[in-house]
Amino acid sequence: MYDLLVIGGLGVDVRVRVPAIPLPAADSVTVDPIDLRIGNTGAGVTLAAHALGLRVAVVDVIGVDPAGDVVRAALARTGVHAVLGDAPAGTRRSVNMVDPAGRRMSLYDPRPWHGPAPFPAAEVTTLVRQAAHVHLSIMDWTLPLLPALRAGLAGGAVLSTDLHDWDGGNAYHRPFAEVADLVFVSGVRLGAAAGALAAALAPRTVLVTRGADGAELHTGGGAPTAVPAAAPPAPVVDTNGAGDAFAAGVIAARLRGAALTDAAAYAARVAAAACTHDGMEYPPDLLPRR
Repeated sequence: MYDLLVIGGLGVDVRVRVPAIPLPAADSVTVDPIDLRIGNTGAGVTLAAHALGLRVAVVDVIGVDPAGDVVRAALARTGVHAVLGDAPAGTRRSVNMVDPAGRRMSLYDPRPWHGPAPFPAAEVTTLVRQAAHVHLSIMDWTLPLLPALRAGLAGGAVLSTDLHDWDGGNAYHRPFAEVADLVFVSGVRLGAAAGALAAALAPRTVLVTRGADGAELHTGGGAPTAVPAAAPPAPVVDTNGAGDAFAAGVIAARLRGAALTDAAAYAARVAAAACTHDGMEYPPDLLPRR
């Protein structure tokens, strides 16, 4: 049995520290050493949840390439159970520009999937049945498997997804929202329309994240509950992965029996602590366990 199964979202991040975002116009900018490391949203949730003490499995496709080797090596260091298929187009990757305040801008190369789903529905469903919580990244290869994923949930298990900076209108995101019980979505594009979107997704629970401005918890009725951002326990060095750490915090707290409001407040502390570390491979005791 697993506490958490993460489906999709593995890749690598090319982290570049820049003097400002946006960059000033110039032919060349000298920067600190450029690192290549495990990244992307599924890795962020997987590694944060593992650091919080959960038994985690992850299933995805990655390339038979040097970037894929980075992902495999990082997962091997954690002992997370990984079911990995081959992605002919190569491993997903992002270039993450990080400014001196730790803010970031990501340039994402999704390496689109072509052809039938890489895993038989029965194989993925077997993993789903072994998990108390399933977190679904919005990967293209998972779309034909969504009905089987929903049907395969064990009794009492919860399915969550992260829609990232969805504008509420892009049709690609909607099947993921509709299959989930718990929806994470960034408020960057939604702005004041977040409440209307949450109402449209009821009875699903919706958590709208707003970075340093905290989050809003929508439970399907009445006004949302504000979730204040937590103060980082040390200087902020990298906000990449903070939203994934927040999701992992909510999942971990809920699995331990916390109410939604308490789980969201705890997750804010997890996200704040994640921002004090460079990268997603968190050292022991960095992320608060309670």
